[in-house]
Amino acid sequence: MKTIGLLGGMSWESTELYYRWINEGVKRKLGGVHSAPIALVSVDFEEIEALQHNGQWEKAGALLAEAAQQVEAAGADFLLICTNTMHKVAPQIERAIGIPLLHIADATAERIKEEGMRTVGLLGTNFTMEQAFYRGRLEKAHDLKVIVPSEADRQIVHRVIYKELVLGIVKEESRHEYLAIMEKMREAGAEGIIEGCTEIVMLVQQEHTDIPLFDTTAIHAEAAVLKALEM
Repeated sequence: MKTIGLLGGMSWESTELYYRWINEGVKRKLGGVHSAPIALVSVDFEEIEALQHNGQWEKAGALLAEAAQQVEAAGADFLLICTNTMHKVAPQIERAIGIPLLHIADATAERIKEEGMRTVGLLGTNFTMEQAFYRGRLEKAHDLKVIVPSEADRQIVHRVIYKELVLGIVKEESRHEYLAIMEKMREAGAEGIIEGCTEIVMLVQQEHTDIPLFDTTAIHAEAAVLKALEM
């Protein structure tokens, strides 16, 4: 079994889900008391979050590249960045390491195509919803049509992520706001919704809506299990 490298802490709440779901996935596949060999480096999100909102992406990328090198040095065979937004600096991280990166957008796109869908809604931070590093990858590399919320709704989605979810706060009223935004995207043609922030699953699960959801945290974790078990 390969050793899975996790670059986490953005936020630690979602990294906890990665750790648990990867280990549960390995146990389901192999049985017994099997668990996943994991090399994890968890960063201080306070520093990363400040750099995000100040537009200092290169500096944030340098910090994460150094952390990724630590993951590699700990014996990881491949790397997961345990966040959607910081895939913005994925190229900078990839240049700093010698192991492959399992990109969250690629894993998610493959799952969407397996379900026979071509038009999807995207929820996430404003960075993820508005910038080309994620949305553009889905459209250009995977030939998907991506619908994002209106500007006002994007502000709601972004605010809930940074003011509530990354702090471990889950509010019923925020869930209703998200569900209403998802419904608008379905009316605009979305066949399913990408939960394109690793914390969104804390707020909205499939049980809350009949719109098909693509939980990027779960999808990324499942892809890691399959890659770790490749012969």
